[in-house]
Amino acid sequence: MSVQSLTRQWASASDGMALEDPRLFRQLAYVDGCWVYGEGGREEAVFDPATGERLGQVPWLESHQIEAAIASADKAQRAWRLLRADERGELLDAWYRLIRENKEDLAMLMTREQGKTLADARGEVEYGASFIHWFAEEGSRAYGETIPSHIPGAALGTLREPIGVAALITPWNFPLAMITRKAAAALAAGCTVLVKPAGETPFSALALAELAERAGIPAGVFSVITGEAAEVSKQLCDDSRVAALSFTGSTRVGRLLLSQCANSVKRVSLELGGNAPFIVGPDMDPRSGARRSGCQVPDLWSGLSGRQPHSGSRQPV
Repeated sequence: MSVQSLTRQWASASDGMALEDPRLFRQLAYVDGCWVYGEGGREEAVFDPATGERLGQVPWLESHQIEAAIASADKAQRAWRLLRADERGELLDAWYRLIRENKEDLAMLMTREQGKTLADARGEVEYGASFIHWFAEEGSRAYGETIPSHIPGAALGTLREPIGVAALITPWNFPLAMITRKAAAALAAGCTVLVKPAGETPFSALALAELAERAGIPAGVFSVITGEAAEVSKQLCDDSRVAALSFTGSTRVGRLLLSQCANSVKRVSLELGGNAPFIVGPDMDPRSGARRSGCQVPDLWSGLSGRQPHSGSRQPV
């Protein structure tokens, strides 16, 4: 990428979003430690949902570029898994500190592309970073087990080992914390990750990639793939080098991804849909329950305009 195009990209971020560090506004995919265009020239525009203003765009990577991202993650995982857990933890903690230091810029990016309030965005940056800090420490406690042997003179035990490349497909409603929650666990365990963020909210993911690079996380360990959702997800599901897939989103898409992962027998983690009643039991006064659900727990009904999995859908008494 040329110095001139980088300057234009950073200047547009500084002018439009008032970022203290305009380099956090990235409009390219991040693969194997490099910022890359889509070689087919396809791209997707990103808009401010509150104003309709076009904020920028991200490229749609072509199939051979996605294949290269998978190959680089697979190659990087061989070295990443050999690091001691505390060495991986030090890099994760450096990432955690950078996220917290850049909280205001990350919150501004999130508010502009996703639409939540700035206060909510700041809160998401804080608790999103906390996942990284927690797993940085927890990675050193991936204990095995000693098992009583039924064979005389034999010892039985288990070891926990990283499984390989993990693909993470994340939703628009929590564009930063959904990534850190999934990625931090995988990275701490010694896996490498390929993140496919929602097309509506790619800039938070790309800012995380910028900070991961600054933290010293090696090339290929944390990559962000932008592209047409069905194309990217199917290629990730079909490739046997991707050992695990984690998806948060609709039940309909979750069923499709699960079926696509079957041929390569991936480990699949799904967080699907949401159907959250606020139940008033027989030991609670109905009027008190109504007051508590509407006043003391307002986020139950109105958080993200009801577009989060635990948003209340009904209130049986």
